[in-house]
Amino acid sequence: MRRIFNNRWMRILITGLNGTLAPHLASLARARSHEVVGWDRDAVSPDDASAGDAFLRNTQPDAIAHLGFGSEDWSARLATWAAANDRSFVFTSTAMVFDHMPDGPHHVNDERTAKDDYGRYKIRCEDAIRAANPRACIARIGWQIDIDDEGKARGNNMLAALDQQQASDGRIRASTAWRPACSFMGDTALALLQLIEQRSEGVVHLDSNADSALNFYGLVTSLKVRFARASWIIEPHAEYVHDQRLIAAESSAVRIAPLSARLGSQ
Repeated sequence: MRRIFNNRWMRILITGLNGTLAPHLASLARARSHEVVGWDRDAVSPDDASAGDAFLRNTQPDAIAHLGFGSEDWSARLATWAAANDRSFVFTSTAMVFDHMPDGPHHVNDERTAKDDYGRYKIRCEDAIRAANPRACIARIGWQIDIDDEGKARGNNMLAALDQQQASDGRIRASTAWRPACSFMGDTALALLQLIEQRSEGVVHLDSNADSALNFYGLVTSLKVRFARASWIIEPHAEYVHDQRLIAAESSAVRIAPLSARLGSQ
């Protein structure tokens, strides 16, 4: 019989393994002796409900970490299966469910005000999941930061975007009036694994800048030093105004490491 409680072996289904964050989660899970199963979209389409149900029945995961991009219907079906089989379910949402008006920082029970397509999509997914599985955990995260062992930033993350902006524009424009929700990818992956192992429920905010409260210009300046980006030319501006920070509930059992753990005292 599989054990599904804290730090005990689990078979974890992780969607999105071809993305950026999910491989970090998978690596940590394996390091803690969990078995990781991916969702092969070529073999099982997320839009094929019957094939998806058969895959879940055959795989019998002890937990589902839904990081992959797909329809809200797919999200709801995964959440429904987890509820019916009493399995841990964690979904990664985004700080972008909150618009810059009204301003933040944003708390877990604040009204979601997104106006852009991506933010509205994530709201629909959140709602579909909570309707299907009231015990699901919805983890809202900010912009992720990552670098590989060779000092290169790859994939969908802040450092890669900054490198690209410097290469294409010859400068990086950074707002002093924006306090972004953001974390290092390894810290986010660890927090997500803890949510899975602890069978956390409800909405959770994971933001390493929640207490540090760095503005984007200050953060980019710190990243330039920390990751030896001597060629970066950083220009401050105040055109985008938003305190985007995600504030965790006081009762939250899982806390993500602060930016100071990676960047030093600010």
